Amino acid sequence: MKTPAFIVDEERIRRNCEVLASVKERTGCKILLALKGFAMWPLFPLIRGHLNGVCASSPWEARLGREEFGGEVHAYAAAYSATDFAELLTLCDEIDFNSFAQWQRFKVRAGSGTRPTKFGLRINPECSTQDPEHAIYDPCAPKSRLGIRRQDFEGQNLYGISGLHFHTLCEQNADDLETTLMSVEEQFGEFLPQMEWVNFGGGHHITRDDYDVDLLCKLINDFKAKYGAQVILEPGEAVALNAGVLVSTVLDVIDNDGAIAILDVSCTCHMPDVLEMPYRPEIDGVGLPGEKAHSYKLAGLSCLAGDVIGDYSFDEPLQAGDQLVFQDMAHYSMVKTSFFNGIQHPAIGILRNGEVETVREFSYKDYKRRLA
Repeated sequence: MKTPAFIVDEERIRRNCEVLASVKERTGCKILLALKGFAMWPLFPLIRGHLNGVCASSPWEARLGREEFGGEVHAYAAAYSATDFAELLTLCDEIDFNSFAQWQRFKVRAGSGTRPTKFGLRINPECSTQDPEHAIYDPCAPKSRLGIRRQDFEGQNLYGISGLHFHTLCEQNADDLETTLMSVEEQFGEFLPQMEWVNFGGGHHITRDDYDVDLLCKLINDFKAKYGAQVILEPGEAVALNAGVLVSTVLDVIDNDGAIAILDVSCTCHMPDVLEMPYRPEIDGVGLPGEKAHSYKLAGLSCLAGDVIGDYSFDEPLQAGDQLVFQDMAHYSMVKTSFFNGIQHPAIGILRNGEVETVREFSYKDYKRRLA
C-alpha cells in the first residue's frame, strides 16, 4: 500500500471500548475519552456508544468533542486565557482549574455561558508513582506546574467548586492508583465529602492484558461508598491501545559502522514519543539487534541527526521498497505529528471488515496552509 500511513483497526477499538464499558457497568463511574491521546473523530460514532464523552485540554479539542462526539465535554488546562475560557464556557459541561488564582479570576464569569457548566480544581497529591526514566510524565515531580498542593488550600473558599481532579498516572496499573488514592485521602480527605464528583484522571492502562480490572472496580466502588461522589476516569491510550499501526517503506540502506535503513517515516514528524518517552516501537516478527541474521538501525528521513527509531534484526536483508509495520501507533502518535521538513504526512485509514478505508490523505496544500 502507499506509505506512510496510519491504519486503525475498528474492531480493536470496539474491543477496548467494551472493556471500558464493563468498568462503567460494574461501578457506575463515568469514562471520558482523553482527546490528547486519541482524537480520530471518524471513529467517534463507535466510541460514543460505550463512553460518556470526552475530556479536552483546549478550546479546539473541546469543540471537536462537542461537534463530533456529543455526550459530556470536560476541560482542564494548566492555565486559560480570557478568550479560551469564554469559548470553553460555550462548549463544556465541566471546567477544571489548575490554581486558585485562575479560579478567582474567572469565577465571576462562571454563569455567563450558554450551558450550566460545573467547576473543579486539579489537585497535586505529591505522590510520585512513575518510573524515574519517565520523569517527563510525572505530574507529582518536585516543582511541578500541574495541580494544587494541599498547603495551597489553606484559607481558600471552595464555594462554587463541585469536584476535584487528580492525574498522576502514565501507562500504569491499578496498584499505582491505589497508592495515589491513599495519598489523596490522607491530604485532601476533609474536602472529599463536600464534592459532587472526583476525577481520577487518565493514565489507567485498563485495556492492557495484565491490568487488574477487579482492583480498579473495587477502588472506585469503595471510594463512592465512602464519599458519595461520582467517580470519573479519562483514559486516552486505553481506548486505542494496540489498535493501530504505522506502515512505512524502506527508501535506502547505507553503512556507517553498521547497516542503517532510511525509512519514509520520521520519529520527530510521525512518532515523537519514540524520542520523548523514549521507547522502541515493536515490529511483528522482528528481533533485537543481533538476535536474527541481519541487524539494522532504522532511521527517519528528516534532517534531525537524532531521528533514529531504534535497532532491530531481521531474518532476511532489507532493501529499498520493503514495507515495515510499527505496532501500537494509534495513541499519542497521530495527535503529535508535525509537518517538520515538509515531509509527507501519513495518510489515515480504518481497517474495517478486512479492508482498509482511507479516510484522509494530506497534500502540499495542508503543509502550506499551516504556515500562513
